[in-house]
Amino acid sequence: MSKRDEENKYYLYMLDGSENLGSCLRLQPCSNEAPDLSKCSFQWFCLSSEGSCRETISSADRSTYAPEPFDVGRVLQANIVCNGQKVTVTTAGPIEPVAGLRSHVQTLLQKSNMEFNVVISQVNGQDHQSHSVHAFHWGKMRLKLCRGWITKSREIYSPSMQLCGVRGNANNAAKALFWQARKGLSFVLTFESERERNAAIMIARKYALDCSVVLAGPDDLV
Repeated sequence: MSKRDEENKYYLYMLDGSENLGSCLRLQPCSNEAPDLSKCSFQWFCLSSEGSCRETISSADRSTYAPEPFDVGRVLQANIVCNGQKVTVTTAGPIEPVAGLRSHVQTLLQKSNMEFNVVISQVNGQDHQSHSVHAFHWGKMRLKLCRGWITKSREIYSPSMQLCGVRGNANNAAKALFWQARKGLSFVLTFESERERNAAIMIARKYALDCSVVLAGPDDLV
């Protein structure tokens, strides 16, 4: 359920999808006067719960957006532009957490070695044809992506590393994340479930912060 921004005169679009972590929000026309979405451009924003501060979500420029852990407790907003006309759609309230995720993360943190099963969907922005399952290892000092004995990437937490929920045009966006292992090497990884994707993001950020590194998305203000 979405609300109309006060300055808009008409309801032209609405947000479809649950306003909580683990969902995928989709912009939908709700008026015959609404221009076709295929002819529009988009930009998503994140607002403080009071609405006093608005940050652009870099690369979130599609008609869909899957909230990630950084979005919990904040309001999301999307600008839709077509033929010089701009419409703003805002979530009814802050993005809600998902029940049981925090306790799941705490359980995983007690393990000495963690890995998640993932499929590589993209490499350096290009679709990856293989659907082989890879292991994404989470460590206190580094992340590693491998399949059997073959290591795709093994990188320590560093300022050049980026990690966030996928923001581009990806299938199963709520299950996928973007990982820039280092400059010049990035992946879109799809997890088995929304919960595993969000747990992986939270754990990686916790370990990175212990190494004085903040893991976020491209051009995020951190």
